[in-house]
Amino acid sequence: MSARCLHVLEAGPSVTVQDTGRPGFLGEGLSRSGAADALALAEGAALLRQGADLAAVEMAGMGGTFRASHDMRIALTGAPMRADLDGSRLTWNASHLMPAGAVLRIGAAESGNYGYLHLGGGVATRPVLGSRAAHLAAGVGRALQAGDDVPVGDDSGGACGLTLDPVPRFNGGELRITESMQTALFSDETRARFEDTEFARDARANRMGVRMAFDGAPFAAEGQLAILSEVIVPGDIQMTGDGTPFVLLPECQTTGGYPRIGTVIPPDMPRVAQAGPGAALRFRFISQQEGVEALRRHRDALAALPRSVRPLLRDPAQMPDLLSYRLIDGVVSAHDPDPEGDRK
Repeated sequence: MSARCLHVLEAGPSVTVQDTGRPGFLGEGLSRSGAADALALAEGAALLRQGADLAAVEMAGMGGTFRASHDMRIALTGAPMRADLDGSRLTWNASHLMPAGAVLRIGAAESGNYGYLHLGGGVATRPVLGSRAAHLAAGVGRALQAGDDVPVGDDSGGACGLTLDPVPRFNGGELRITESMQTALFSDETRARFEDTEFARDARANRMGVRMAFDGAPFAAEGQLAILSEVIVPGDIQMTGDGTPFVLLPECQTTGGYPRIGTVIPPDMPRVAQAGPGAALRFRFISQQEGVEALRRHRDALAALPRSVRPLLRDPAQMPDLLSYRLIDGVVSAHDPDPEGDRK
């Protein structure tokens, strides 16, 4: 029996395999990588009733065209993108059956930036340093392209036609930040102005980080030219030489010498990654204890995601697999005598 795989017929410019990343290699100069929107991984896992550590296909801005080698369960999460299966429109934030030979087409993002295609059993490419995540900046893995066959793991099976309400994160909003190593180098006035300023995602953004566009004076730190390069992590907000904030994402470098005014807490990182062009973003300082408590609540919410999944109500006219559903439990013949007739 041939191996299960997803044939890539077409792919956008930045379609990659991503999972939760590979921690523990900062000392070797390799940042964690992993999905830009880790929340989307958890949502896909909940829809397919499988582990959130399984790899999925991440699509930055644009999807692609794929064909299934076998019957597969799929789920679509993250930035909504137009998707159809053999010409029939698919609901986003839902799971579906993709029959063998069926062609799935995923277009451009309608809001947000990163969409995800999840497969029952997960993507089963060869792990590198304990992860299947591509890290393009470091040369680990590569973007998917037409002609690739993406191996798919064994699926334990389960229901399709499930949906959930995604956590809002595509229209900007508040980003909670804690103090970083150089926060004290920024004056109280500068920090207050930073919190009062409205930012937007700049067009210059990728999996390494997001430049924040804003109006007003630059943000400068005292003695910033004398700062030694040191360890940095995703979520750090570096202030570049021209006083513009840059929020680091999963493929960021591992060391840097720009002053950091603060660090976005992990629960708010999907909001950074998914903010669309022009979406307003604001930063708010919180204490370290508040950050720890927010992280605890976030983990509890992730653990509760499977309980939020519900059946997807679909139009029968748009269901190519309609005949696979048991619509009635019994059969009645029009030629049989009235079962009540002999009692009348």
